[in-house]
Amino acid sequence: MKYLVMVQGSQADYEAMTGKPSGNSPAWSEQELQAMFAFMGGITNDLAESGELVDAQGLTEPAQARFVSKDKAGRPVITDGPYGETKEVLAGYWVVDCESLDRVTEIAKRITECPGPEGLVEPPVVIRPIQDASGGEC
Repeated sequence: MKYLVMVQGSQADYEAMTGKPSGNSPAWSEQELQAMFAFMGGITNDLAESGELVDAQGLTEPAQARFVSKDKAGRPVITDGPYGETKEVLAGYWVVDCESLDRVTEIAKRITECPGPEGLVEPPVVIRPIQDASGGEC
């Protein structure tokens, strides 16, 4: 069964990683960033070795995003990020092929152990089963 395992973040979190703290996003030191990247890379490597990894990517900050919608007349409206009304965004993900929901939950628990600066408030890790083309679960 395939699952999408998502890590959430905010523009403030990305800014804190560049040394600009705010609210619940304390500034990260270079050592803390390196520890986080090593930790996440270790998870990805372990999943690749176990044969469970399908894909894994970190995403750029919301300020580099583009939002495309339609206005009332059906014309496209394009807005560059960041978006004040959006508090959390997808920061990164893993697509895994695991035997069970219990196994992918173990992976998500491990992700929550990622190191970070003191005072960091991390959003939960979200697990979603992936549907196949027929609408069933993969």
